[in-house]
Amino acid sequence: MNPALGLARMVMSATRSPVPCRQRRLAGRHALVDGIPFVLPVDSADTPALMAAFPVDRAAAARLLPGGELHPLAIPGGRGLLVVTVVDYARTDIGRYIEFSVAIACTHGPRPAPPLLPGLLRGTFGTGQYVVDLPVSSEISVKGGKGIWGMPKHRASLDFKVGDRAVSSQYEDDGRLGMLIEIERPPETRLPLRVAAVNYCAFRGMLMKSSIYFEGAADIALGRRAHARLVLGDAPGVAALRGLGIAEQPLFTCFLPSTRGILDDHFECWFLTSEEAGRTFGEPLQSIVDLGLSEEWPAPPRIDVGARP
Repeated sequence: MNPALGLARMVMSATRSPVPCRQRRLAGRHALVDGIPFVLPVDSADTPALMAAFPVDRAAAARLLPGGELHPLAIPGGRGLLVVTVVDYARTDIGRYIEFSVAIACTHGPRPAPPLLPGLLRGTFGTGQYVVDLPVSSEISVKGGKGIWGMPKHRASLDFKVGDRAVSSQYEDDGRLGMLIEIERPPETRLPLRVAAVNYCAFRGMLMKSSIYFEGAADIALGRRAHARLVLGDAPGVAALRGLGIAEQPLFTCFLPSTRGILDDHFECWFLTSEEAGRTFGEPLQSIVDLGLSEEWPAPPRIDVGARP
């Protein structure tokens, strides 16, 4: 197997395992959580997505991981990996919205994992990604994603543009550029993927672990055949990324023209600890108490960062 393809599969946690039986058993049942109505499973359909992964300084990435039990995934060469995933959710229980995930590929356990093995033994090493920043289009997505699953969501101006030659997304926070990600469209490989991915997030001083399952046909470019442009702005959510030494050449890029996904309503959480007293991680509970259920989007991004598709 091409090493880059192996790493791509590891990061995306490709699996042949089915969606958990509970999700199928409860299909069609209703839930009302924090005022948000759901019809199980919590799913999406007709949803395009892009992904790009960039090597970063592993020691610098480790400093962004809270609690002492998360460790940056090691790739060949001793580097870590920054994973940018943007999903244009077309159909969900909470309406349409865009989600722009910026994360560090990681493992969970008492010590760092050796290279490559976390891709084969995902459960043993707790392989997943720690979400550093997660802007979304709508208020209801913030309320549900953060209040229920502990994801660091915040409302921002977002777009998702699909052109003949490139796919891109840009986010702005209160008029300040957060990030632009633009990938050259990979060749039409249409690699069938059934993916199980684990997200780790910090909220209320706890580490929140959630799982998402999705499937689709992926167009993937690897190594030197992968081309992407990542532009960092000065918005607060991306400030910590400036010290990562993000490589210009991505390890891989991926475009899925259409996916179906399920966000598991079962999740885990436990305390994040530190060696010093009085320290906490993530936003407090008060950050979501007054949020409503609006599906309205802010105005689209306006900052010109160069050629777009």
